Amino acid sequence: MSSTATMKEHKPHVVCVPYPSQGHVDPVLKLAKLLYTKGFHVTFVNTEFNHRRLLKSRGTNSLDGLTSFKFETIPDGLPPSDMDATQDIPSLNVSITKTCLKPFRELLKKLNNSSSDGVSPVTCIVSDGVMSFTLETAKELGVPEVIFWTTSACGFMAYLHFRQLVEDGIVPLKDSSYITNGYMNTVIDGTPGMKGMRLKDFPSYVKATDPNDILFNYLKNESQRAKEASAVVLNTYDALEHDVLEALSSILPPVYTIGPLNLLANQIQDDNDLKSLGSNLWKEDPYCLRWLDSREPNSVVYVNFGSITLMTAEQLVEFAWGLANSNKYFLWIIRPDIVRGEAAGTVPPPEFLTETKERGLLASWCPQEAVLNHPAVGGFLTHSGWNSTLESICGGVPVICWPYFSEQQTNCRYSCREWGIGMEIEGEVERGKVEKLVRELMDGEKGMEIRKRAMEWKRLAEEASIGPKSESQINLDNLIKEVLLAPRTNV
Repeated sequence: MSSTATMKEHKPHVVCVPYPSQGHVDPVLKLAKLLYTKGFHVTFVNTEFNHRRLLKSRGTNSLDGLTSFKFETIPDGLPPSDMDATQDIPSLNVSITKTCLKPFRELLKKLNNSSSDGVSPVTCIVSDGVMSFTLETAKELGVPEVIFWTTSACGFMAYLHFRQLVEDGIVPLKDSSYITNGYMNTVIDGTPGMKGMRLKDFPSYVKATDPNDILFNYLKNESQRAKEASAVVLNTYDALEHDVLEALSSILPPVYTIGPLNLLANQIQDDNDLKSLGSNLWKEDPYCLRWLDSREPNSVVYVNFGSITLMTAEQLVEFAWGLANSNKYFLWIIRPDIVRGEAAGTVPPPEFLTETKERGLLASWCPQEAVLNHPAVGGFLTHSGWNSTLESICGGVPVICWPYFSEQQTNCRYSCREWGIGMEIEGEVERGKVEKLVRELMDGEKGMEIRKRAMEWKRLAEEASIGPKSESQINLDNLIKEVLLAPRTNV
């Protein structure tokens, strides 16, 4: 991969700031690695809590970094915790808003005052879309700031439309009965680039009944702040979300699509030190891939609900018996914290483990991209997070969607209704539904149709991102030339 910036003495210095959860750290780290290969000095800023989790997962020296790729931390403002799990999201969001600006400002001051290793002052900032407090410091320093929304383009547009939903009196809901009385099926006209959206297809926070709901207002406000940035980056490609991207480009600063990022990152030339910089907050089980090696092509259902999804013990049991009754091979990732409370240690039930011991493998975490690219995997039961959705597309793997929260509902709608690569578990989780959908996905006519579509989207993803002349590679180079290397402004 050729370098855009060839400066040896005074490398441009980018500070990358992800939101502190697995699904955000991973794509921001991939982008940071790509910028490193383009000649940037990178400072990657984790929260202290996530930094400790990464060291626990990957080893005490795993974040020592390279000469021009360093890790720093800022506090998240929450009380100390040793829990190996994602923090409470509403509390985290409130704390980020109130406390992170000051320590981040102090970190930038330290970086700019440091002359060690010949590192140049900060020249640009790439911040997660929901960490927009960094915009203040970019203005103070007079450097460009790129906002990287790690969601789908359709998910981001849905968040941008939150303000209009409030102005139109559609949300907040009058009371909780509106969640079940059919109101959520209301078709919302006027969402740019997104036709036929029902209220239930918007991110889950539209179910709020309190005008002061923390999560709804946090996403409503953070999405609007993207308009203040020098540019917006999205991890997608034009063929997949053309209409939404066209609409976003008409209301935002320059929008650069540089996805799928996993395909771009996979093209980084052999640099073992760079590749060793990982982002998994849970320790991966390497046996998963060896287990898949012994299975026939398209014979295994991969099950993973991501890094944040929580479920009841009853829901997990229904998933378990649905998988068991399908008589299919399965690889199921069950995080230690996916079920909370007293019942957490009692599931899945021993009878399920006994019945499926020849057909199933349970693990606490795995190298998901490698799993989805394994020929044995024929289907993916997913929460419809954006990283998982993109990785399934890149693997040509059709999906069964069980969205949990956030814009996963929007991704689910697009996967099932727009892109034709999936089927949704609607309503309550029941073993009969799970069994039926798994059988249909793996053996049925509809399963064959959506597998064919998934392979077509895979082809288009590769076309968009592989090779120096691909759309996403060109967009990345343009982002660097037109924004990140732009001259400092006077402050």
